Amino acid sequence: MTHPEDEGPAGSLRLDDQLCFALYAAQRAVTAAYRPLLDELGLTYPQYLVLLVLWERGETTVKELTAALRLDYGTVSPLLKRLEAAGLVRRERAARDERSVLVACTGRGEQLRERAECLPGALLTATGLETAAVVRLREELWQLTERAGAGRREP
Repeated sequence: MTHPEDEGPAGSLRLDDQLCFALYAAQRAVTAAYRPLLDELGLTYPQYLVLLVLWERGETTVKELTAALRLDYGTVSPLLKRLEAAGLVRRERAARDERSVLVACTGRGEQLRERAECLPGALLTATGLETAAVVRLREELWQLTERAGAGRREP
């Protein structure tokens, strides 16, 4: 007689064998490692992600922002409201398309970029990972994201 635990991770219902749980635990640990650094900037992790997109792309539409972050409008909208209230971003209707809302960093939001430049390196230091390992892990995670997303798509 075989037991599920003998089948290995693919057929196991053990918590520690679950890929989803390992990803969840890793995400929480990484976010926790960032938290003290982000606290110094007055940002939450999701707010930091919004600013990363704006620092990279400059002014962008809310639609493009939600796509870049892989989040829905209902999640991004409150983030933008809080960032706007903090004076870090501005939102305005696009002149050529009133249905479209443009988002951009304010001068204060751009100044925060310089202070945030230490964050990626601080994570490497906190984890002890070499750059090559980070690159490999990131690529594997993006492949997993793509495959998991493809599995949800309708034929």
